Amino acid sequence: MPPYEQLSELLDPATTVLLTVECQQGVVGPDSVLPELAKEARGSGMLANVARLVDAAHRSGVQVIHAVAERRPDGRGANRNARLFRAAERLPVQQLSGSTAVRIAAPVEVAEEDFVVRRLHGLSPITGTDVDPLLRNLGCRTLVVTGVSANVAVPNTVFDAVNRGYAAVVPADAIAGVPSDYTPAMIRNTLALVATITTTDDVLACFGRPRRAAQRA
Repeated sequence: MPPYEQLSELLDPATTVLLTVECQQGVVGPDSVLPELAKEARGSGMLANVARLVDAAHRSGVQVIHAVAERRPDGRGANRNARLFRAAERLPVQQLSGSTAVRIAAPVEVAEEDFVVRRLHGLSPITGTDVDPLLRNLGCRTLVVTGVSANVAVPNTVFDAVNRGYAAVVPADAIAGVPSDYTPAMIRNTLALVATITTTDDVLACFGRPRRAAQRA
């Protein structure tokens, strides 16, 4: 874990954005199409930790972006070039645009000042979406990545952020994947090589410090 001073410098509220990845009802909610992942997200405390981070970000002035994966009812524009996408087409619960499945799941709360960015294709909430332009316009230097899954979307997000020049911070207890022992292995062997790995409590401590006088334009 990085020293508090180093982490605190990374998490300057004026240049930090908190990103939640696929924390939507159809993925981590009670009626998830992926019940094993939803069980892990809730049972591990991951979803509760994301909610704590979002709440603290709202109070400290850190911008929040919620990344949602969805598809049109006719499937137009969706990928079909991988086994994962083809399997998703056959699932009983579809992440259809406008449905309850693509609403942010409780206990995570969406504030008026948050951005909700929706994607119809791909594996990452950054590539081919509005996330990167928004981050640049917001003056973001550090992206805090939370959500699911540690198997696919989270590592894609971290890699894309780093490739675009952002510093990535990953609270290890605010991401989840399946099986349960996969997430710590992914963090230790992959994410730790390119991101700052920390905990929810450490991020909360940084968010809770007095804000700098300089605010975003």
